[in-house]
Amino acid sequence: MSHEIDALKSQALAELSGSLNMDALRDLEIRYLGKKGLVAGLMAHMRDLPNEQKPAFGQQVNDLKNLLQDKVAALREDLKSVTLLEEVNDPWFDPSLPGTPEPRGALHPLTAMAEEVEGIFRRMGFIVPDYPEAESEFFNFEALNIPGDHPARDMQDTFWLKDGNLLRTHTSPGQVRAMREFAPPFKAIFPGKVYRYEALDASHEHTFHQVEGLLIDREVSVGNLIHSMRVLLSEIFRRDVKIRLRPGYFPFVEPGFELDFECSVCGGTGCSVCKYSGWVELLPCGLVHPNVLRAGGLDPAEWSGWAFGLGLSRLVMMKYRIDDIRHLMGGDLRFLRQFA
Repeated sequence: MSHEIDALKSQALAELSGSLNMDALRDLEIRYLGKKGLVAGLMAHMRDLPNEQKPAFGQQVNDLKNLLQDKVAALREDLKSVTLLEEVNDPWFDPSLPGTPEPRGALHPLTAMAEEVEGIFRRMGFIVPDYPEAESEFFNFEALNIPGDHPARDMQDTFWLKDGNLLRTHTSPGQVRAMREFAPPFKAIFPGKVYRYEALDASHEHTFHQVEGLLIDREVSVGNLIHSMRVLLSEIFRRDVKIRLRPGYFPFVEPGFELDFECSVCGGTGCSVCKYSGWVELLPCGLVHPNVLRAGGLDPAEWSGWAFGLGLSRLVMMKYRIDDIRHLMGGDLRFLRQFA
């Protein structure tokens, strides 16, 4: 077998030395070093050898492979140098001309907004744990005071997985997971993607982004919640923003509220984004329901908290006056280049 390895080595080195361009070198690299190449084919002879000869044979094949890889790498660099020299010596070459500009990328507006929101809350002392997008029915529904026969289950259609789990319909499961993970008092936010089987329109998507917020302490009030939300929105929009708080029903908070934001696309006059109401539902919130505290392993008589669910996608739309949520996940570079 050593003779066969030596013969292949001589053959490969001769052919590689005669390669005159990158295409020929690439073809030879695949022929000898590819997954189905000649060097890999040598290993098929391993099963025919006595056990005591197999280590030495394997080492010889590896040495050959390393030798040829080094040879290919050296030849590739030589060919690059030759190509560059030919270009420089071309009589039409003008070194004073500007080079080919490299396209500049940028953060997606959703990523930029998520980082901005995280930064604001980190400065307020919040932690930012990460939780799974494929969630169990317990954390997504039952632990949030939404049992199987609860009418709230009809409020949102769900993408169910074959193993009985689901794609989370909100970032709220992070509330219970965090209560089980961190000792109170603590405050945390949980940004991420969520999924709902919805009809698509200018303000609804099947995949969108939220950030959940949670504060657990011994004495928590609605006033604490409102103050934190005002700080957040004023930091994002760099100005005082017009909001309204109205009663809302959410099984995992009591009392519950809807925090609405004056539509910045139309300035409150009415458009398709705000459904011609002048307001955009931005931030469901409230005080954590006692049943949710119990699911998180906390005693409601000792601990309380507030929670909110902020729509990051809608927040991006308001900040940049985007009139259709489908642009955010559409992948259209003409749209994304505006944020470069």
